[in-house]
Amino acid sequence: MTIGNVEALWTRTMFSPVPVRNAFEVTIERLAQSIRLGVLVEGDRLPPERELAETFGVSRVTLREAIRALRDAGLVESRRGRGGGTFVAVPPRQRRRSRDKIEQAIGHSLEDVLALRKVVEPGAASLAASRTLSAADRSSLLEYLRAATDTEPAARRRADSRLHLAIAALGGSALVTAVVADVQMRLDELLRAIPVIPGNIAHSDKQHATIVEAILGGRTDVARLEMEEHVDGTAALLRGFLS
Repeated sequence: MTIGNVEALWTRTMFSPVPVRNAFEVTIERLAQSIRLGVLVEGDRLPPERELAETFGVSRVTLREAIRALRDAGLVESRRGRGGGTFVAVPPRQRRRSRDKIEQAIGHSLEDVLALRKVVEPGAASLAASRTLSAADRSSLLEYLRAATDTEPAARRRADSRLHLAIAALGGSALVTAVVADVQMRLDELLRAIPVIPGNIAHSDKQHATIVEAILGGRTDVARLEMEEHVDGTAALLRGFLS
């Protein structure tokens, strides 16, 4: 395969419709990885908003929010006036160094952590939904959900992690809970390295509520699927910014 063919393959892969589920997070992932892979390089202008939204198969609102997140992270910049638009701002090499330092700190690669989380946390949610929960358990889970939703930005990550640990604990397995705790610890290091994105926070809150509802309703398959979607959304952001 020639260099030209490789670049064409990258472009077709990155600039293709995104899944309906987690569309916002995957749009960010595609654009950020396009920069990392050199499909878009520093100084390149992104395609027009309408064209890019049609290419990804997302609404223009979703695309604008994704581009805003990339701009807040310093990966793109907007220029006004004639010849203006959205331009790539940061060389990918800087992000590569950042990811390498994080992986050294957590002792595992990004993909190792994401793979373990995708195996363990959906199963933990399903296990929790399979249990007969006491009134105290149900009340406690709803309190953890409230805390993860209604909290100051500085405390959000901790509250989010506590909710995931509470879900794992409801399954009744100390070993599963320990693994989820380990995943959450490593995930915390990764999430601290990427920007806080309001659109993702709002989406995450809705996913948390749906997961908790499925657990309280004893719907094991729904709890697993909804947690898988939630985990995949976070993975898309991390891959986009760090992969």
